[in-house]
Order: sequence, then C-alpha cells, then structure tokens
Amino acid sequence: MKKEPKKTFFDRNHLLHKIETEHQIWDVLIIGGGATGLGVALDASSRGLSTVLFEQSDFAKGTSSRSTKLAHGGVRYLAQGNIKLVFEALRERGLMLKNAPHLVSSLSFIIPSYRWWEKYFYGIGLKIYDWMAQKFRMGNTSLLKRKTILGQMSNLNPNRLNGGVQYYDGQFDDARLAINLAQTSIEQGGVLLNYMKVNQLKKDKEGKVTGVEVIDLEKGKTYHIQAKVVINATGVFVDDILKMDNPDANALLKVSQGIHLVLPQSFLKSKHALMIPSTSDGRVLFAVPWHGHLLVGTTDTPLDRHQLEPKPLKEEINFILETLKDYLKEVPTEKDVLSVFVGLRPLVLPENKEVGTKEISRDHKLKVTASKLITITGGKWTTYRKMAEDTVDQAILVGGLSTGPCQTQTLKIHGYSNSPDKDEAFGFYGADAKRIVQLKRENPDLDYPLHPHFPFTAAEVVWAVHYEMARTVDDVLARRLRILFLNARAAMELAPTVAAIMAEEMDKDQDWADRQTKDFLNIAKNYLVDPILGDVLISMRLQKVE
Repeated sequence: MKKEPKKTFFDRNHLLHKIETEHQIWDVLIIGGGATGLGVALDASSRGLSTVLFEQSDFAKGTSSRSTKLAHGGVRYLAQGNIKLVFEALRERGLMLKNAPHLVSSLSFIIPSYRWWEKYFYGIGLKIYDWMAQKFRMGNTSLLKRKTILGQMSNLNPNRLNGGVQYYDGQFDDARLAINLAQTSIEQGGVLLNYMKVNQLKKDKEGKVTGVEVIDLEKGKTYHIQAKVVINATGVFVDDILKMDNPDANALLKVSQGIHLVLPQSFLKSKHALMIPSTSDGRVLFAVPWHGHLLVGTTDTPLDRHQLEPKPLKEEINFILETLKDYLKEVPTEKDVLSVFVGLRPLVLPENKEVGTKEISRDHKLKVTASKLITITGGKWTTYRKMAEDTVDQAILVGGLSTGPCQTQTLKIHGYSNSPDKDEAFGFYGADAKRIVQLKRENPDLDYPLHPHFPFTAAEVVWAVHYEMARTVDDVLARRLRILFLNARAAMELAPTVAAIMAEEMDKDQDWADRQTKDFLNIAKNYLVDPILGDVLISMRLQKVE
C-alpha cells in the first residue's frame, strides 16, 4: 500500500484556509502568476509584507513558460543602443545564476561568419558586451577559425564559412524557475494560488481600489479579499484589468507572437548554441540545446488579440525552417519537428504607436491609475527581479506600507544547490532531487518509467501534485516535466497515464481523469505542426481511454 506523501504548506486547501482566516486586509494583492507577478510576490513576502497572489490558470501558463530559455543581457538591445537595459539585464543575469544555479547556467554561443567582416564586427560588439557584464561575466568572447567552428558544429554549412565568434550567455528553464519562485514566496509567508480568477476590482467611496472579488475555478466559491495595494501583473492581459478599473482606459500594450520549434538535437550536433545574428526580417534567431533537444526560435508577429493557448502560423514555421537552410548541412523539415510552442510578448506601446514590434523596447513600465491600481508590464524574464523590486517600492509608497529594504538580491531560490548536477536527468529539481529519490524508496510502486523517451517516473507526477501545486495534466506535462514542449506526441501518449496517477493522488474519479485527458489532448494538438494529425491522434487516444 502506498505511503501518503507528507502534506505541506504548498497544499491548496491549506493555502485557501489562509486567505479565509489569516488577514482581514492584506498588505499586497497581486493579480497574475507569471514571471512578473511571482517576482513581485517573492519580493513583497520576503520583506515581511502580507502577500497574496491569484492566477487565473497555472503559474507561468502563458508567456512565462514559452521563452527561448535564455537569461541574457540582450545582444540585440546593445545593437539598438539601449545601453541601460543591457547593463541592467547583465547584472540580473548574474543574480539569477547566483541564486538559482540548479536552473541557470552559462552556455557557449557561436556566430558563424560567411562574409569577411562579420566576425570582426560581431566580435567587437560582444567584447563590449563582456565588458558591460563586469563581475557577472560568464566567459570571454573569442574569434574562431573556420576549422575550429566546424569541429565544434559538424552540421554547420561550410560553404563560404570563414570563421566566427564564440561568446557566452545564460540559459535557464523558465517554467521550472516560475514554480520555484512560487514555492520560495510561500516559504517566505506568501499565499499563492493558481486557478483563481479575479472578476472584479473592489473600490471605496473615493474610488480607490481596496481589493478584489475572486472565484476559485475548481470549487466555484467566490472570495472577497481586501488589500492595501492591488498590483496588476497579468502580462498580455494587463489591459483587461485596466479596463476593469476604468472602461475608458487606453491600451497600454501591443501584443506580439513568437514561436519556437523543437527538433532532435542531432540537427546541430553540438553542445554549443548557434546564434544567427540577422534574419530576413531583421531579428536574431537562436538554435539552442535544451533538455536533450534542439530549441529554435523565435519569430515576431504582431497580433490584434490574445489568448491563453495561441496557435502557430504556417508562415512562422516556414520562416524558421527556411532560415535554417542557409546555416545547416542537414536541414530539418516539418516532419522532423517534435513540438512547436507559441508565446505572446506584452510590449509597452511607445508614444509613436506606428513603430514595429521588433523595435519596441523591452524595458518595463510601472503605471499607477487614479484608483491607485498599480500595473507592471513589459520587461523580460531576465529582469523579473528588478521589475519586482521597482514594483514593491512603488507599492510601499502607494499603500503607505511599513517594511524594510529589498531582500531578493541575495535570496536563494527554492531548490538551490551549491553543486547542481547539470547532466543528471533530474538536475532541474536541485536540492529537491534527493527528496524525490526518498519518495521512490518509500513507495517502490511509483518507481516505473512513464515513457521510453523520457527518464521520468510516476513519482515525479506525485511530487508535482503534492509539492509543486500541479492541478491538471497540462500543469504536469507542460510546466512541471516540460514533455509537451519537447515532444508533443509523447505527451499525448502519456496523458491517460498521468491523469490516472493524478486522480488517485487528488481523490478524483474516472470521469475527472477522462475529462483531463480530453482537455489536454485538445491543448497538445496545437503543439504539432500538423493540426489534422493532432485530431487523428486525439481520436486514437480517446478510443483507448474508452
């Protein structure tokens, strides 16, 4: 008989009980559980402020789990002349590595040179990039000979190659860091809940925002929560909350879509990442080794609307594959794509609203409305901590809060390990890896592989439910284990198994498991290049379930 995992303060019912009993008025209430909202929650809770966060879906469900997985200063921003952002991002990159070494690491990038001047031009720029990083430098830029580059990237197109540049930047696992930020904030006394949708802002007689009405999407229960300060950190949804505050509010954002393709790592045949410095649309394209696969992206497509599960456009997929043709000997086609995922960027509209999305600055913006609602938006993953610090500083002023200085520059993130094993299959768990091993020892029946292409066992699903606040099959396969992002077909095959494990752990019935399986398959089909194939796979899967 299975030994029950120990209940912790990550348990949902425990957290719900805290919002019902602990505070009549919270110091800080945050709407949105992406990188920005989680960073704000961690900053506020670590300063000793009573902090509550509500996320309408799962933590990092949207943009924050769909990045290029780079913790970087922004070589492109340097070319654009945004020196302040590059300095800030390079410093924050260093702090990410220092505080979460189990998830952040240095990665070597190679820029191949096919015109005589390219390696010198990019080499000089990247030497400046190194200098700007100062004590947070990850490595030294160097010029490489043609023979050296082909030895490091055997699949690189050798025609007209005259050498290149090698530089270093940061790589991380975005959704895993988001979960660890949520855990760290809870450990600091915060209350963070996913699947809690804010549907109304509450105001006093003077029109000041004093709290929210929020509904628990799992149980259908409505809560009225009061707070001294309410912060809108909803990413691409910030304008929705601003309209909730004031129906006449002007749009703050322009939304842009970017896709990534995931391929077998054999297409690059290298431990180094490839950086293509200038594509036909004037962007930078990366091909990055990540969790034993090759991640390639991204694109920039302006959108007029946003949704939780955006879909890739055929022309975006073609653009990436066409770009790779000039750089690889063995060129991937659509049939080689294991997964395609889409992220939306919340870009702060400049005064000149006619500017293209790729020219819009990635700086963040703080806005305080007449009702004292604070909105934080823009920015990028690498600068999440600084964005949070600025936001909480503003919240202290707006709410007249009494607390100490920011603590997050040196605060270790949950899972922190002095010597993380990057080669280990479970390296991204950091210090928690030992506890998962212990769970398997105590429950040998959980120690069986879920899928032949991945190292995970049933124990990791159980761990995600009890210790990582996973509530759905999508939570587990997309953001806890990352399988959906790496291989959509494998994730679809796994859905019924994961649903059954979760149902047992969460005391759910077979109907719940069947609904979860069906819901996940409908999400996962959009991660396939061919949606028609997705419908066929769904039909096959559901027949097996029935």
